[in-house]
Formats: sequence, C-alpha cells, structure tokens
Amino acid sequence: MRTLLLLLLFCHVSSPVKHSLKFFFTASFGVPNLPELVAAIMVDEIEMGYCNSNRKMKPKQDWVKKTLRRDRQQMDWYTTECFESQPTYFRDMMHNLMHLLNQTGGVHILQRMSGCEWDEETGEVTGFMVYGYDGEDFLSLDMRTLTWTALKQQAVTAKLGWDADKARINHNENYLNKVCPEWLKKYVAHGRSSLLRTELPSVFLLQKTPSSPVSCHATGFYPHRASLVWRKDGEELHEEVDHGEILPNPDGTFQMSVDLNLSSVTPEDWMRYDCVFQLSGVKDGIITKLDSVLIRTNWGKIVLYNYKEEPSKVTILIIVIVVLLAFGLIATIGFTVYKKKTGNSSPTHAVNSPEASERLTNTPCSQGHHVEQPIQGQENKML
Repeated sequence: MRTLLLLLLFCHVSSPVKHSLKFFFTASFGVPNLPELVAAIMVDEIEMGYCNSNRKMKPKQDWVKKTLRRDRQQMDWYTTECFESQPTYFRDMMHNLMHLLNQTGGVHILQRMSGCEWDEETGEVTGFMVYGYDGEDFLSLDMRTLTWTALKQQAVTAKLGWDADKARINHNENYLNKVCPEWLKKYVAHGRSSLLRTELPSVFLLQKTPSSPVSCHATGFYPHRASLVWRKDGEELHEEVDHGEILPNPDGTFQMSVDLNLSSVTPEDWMRYDCVFQLSGVKDGIITKLDSVLIRTNWGKIVLYNYKEEPSKVTILIIVIVVLLAFGLIATIGFTVYKKKTGNSSPTHAVNSPEASERLTNTPCSQGHHVEQPIQGQENKML
C-alpha cells in the first residue's frame, strides 16, 4: 500500500504542465512581538512575496516585481488586502472562534491556505481552501458540494453557520474557480523562464555514525517535481528505506533525502546498492553508487574503509603507526644518552628512561550537509 501511495504521489506532482497558486495566512492572538497577520503567496511552490499587518510587503522574485509594476491595479489590491481587509477579517474570525470555543484568553493561532491548481495541458482547474486553528486542521471547503467539512468535533458549529452563509460560498466559488486561475495563468506567463527552468542538484552520501543509516541527499534542484530512491541490483527498494519530504532552500531551489538502513547488509554487498535522483522533464537521472569512499561524515574517514576490500590502506596505517613509535623510541634513547654524558655531578645518580607514547588524531574527512528551512508565511482574500 505504501508503494502504491508513493507512486500515486509522484505521478501527481511529476506532470510538467500542472501549476499552482497558493495563499497562506497566519493570524495570532496573545503572541507578543509578532504581527497580527502574516501572509505569503506561492506559485509552483516558489514564494512570490510576503506581507504583514505592520505594513511591510516584499516581492521575492524579479519577475514578480516587474508584474506588479506593470499591473498597478493588482498591486493596489494586494496592498489593501494585506494592510486592511484581511487583518480585520482574521481579527473578527479569531474572536468569533474563541467565543465559540469558550476561550477568553491565552495564545491562539488561526491559519488558512487557499488557492488553485491549473493543468496547462487539459485546462482542468481545482480550487481548495483549508483552515487550521491552534495547530490542528479545522475546516475545509468541498468544492464539489460547496459545503464545509468539519475536521474536528469543535468545528461542527462553525461548519453549520458557514454552510448557511450563501454570500460567503458564492464569493469562495468565484474566487477559487475563476479569479485564482486567471491570476495563475498570468503569473506563469510572466515568470515562465523562471518557473519552467530545470536545475540539477548536487547529490551526497551522508552518515552520522558508523551504525547510522546512509542518507542520500540531493540539494539545489528545481522544480520540486522529483524522485529520490535507493536501488539494489537495479530494483527500487521499499523496505529498510525512509523517504524524507521535499523541502525548500533559501535560494528557491529544493532539497530532499532518503535514508537506507544497512544494519543487515554486509560490506561485500555494498556495491549492489545505488541512489537515483530523477528530475521531472529530464531524461537521465543522477546515479550515485554506495561507496564508503564517497560518504561524508563527521567521524574519521579511516574507519570507512573495508579492510577486506582495501588491505593496502590498512597496511599503510600500520606502517605509519610503527614509524611514529620508532621515532619516539629513538628520540627517547638519544635524550637518555645525552643526559648521561652531560648530566649530574653525582656519578651514581640513576637515570630513568621515560616511556614512549604517541597520539594519532584523525581529521574528519568532511562535514555533513545541512540546509536551513525557511518558515513559510501566508496570504489572500477569501471568505
């Protein structure tokens, strides 16, 4: 079942002609030093810009800045929504929900994600809207029936009231099925060179400790429609693997990882495994063989080698240690002879030879890869 779900998910996001426009809003109550409302807009999972109720607005892409300069009416709409309409709307809704749930104070968060998807090839449009409250899904709009679905028991009363609000329903239907797709098509047309580009990632093998899973990490790819899998003898693995989510990078590209548990795999079988990254719209994938030499880690590289496969490296290590010990012993003997010749006035003074010692410090071969994940904000007029 998990294999089927993963396959369906990849098929869903791998279409090179499907685009999305999403607005995210986060309203807060009782949180000091945080704007009352924070909003963001994303096209094809790339942040176009953000704003907040403190009258701060910032486009994030060059093509977005050009679009807003050319379309002053749309710029005015965003300004009104961010600084006036939506802060008032969310403030009223927050107080209504707190009253409905018998909450008189404390810290509360109200969120909304709304927008649409457009298939450029078929012309199909799908709208969506979901509310969350205090970190849990609360209400979602069923676009087929134009009714609300309560996602938790406390939301039932709100659902009944919203279903009876025909003006709200008509507004949502018009926005999600007509206005949103029109804007999305405009954004795709203006930002096509950026939105439809392809960038291949850097792929690394990472491991925290000798007993940890080996992580295949791809970072810097675009678009987000991609897959990353472990294979054995050319066949995709579904057991002993852990797939991570596709996450955004600060530069607008994406990253993802998939871990492979090698606890039951012998070193001799490592050569049978490889990691494959495939980007939608690109014919050839990036194949990375499971090789101890390629693994980046914070612990000493010398323990990565398999002594059965690379005896010469172990031999070299032993020779180095013996030579270092020999030099230490020679230096000790030389120092002792010198002290006897030039030493104390008493000929009967005993000289004790110090013991030879040595410390071998391994320098880490490389550092593990880490990318900070930006926290997304939220944005749009709905309801």
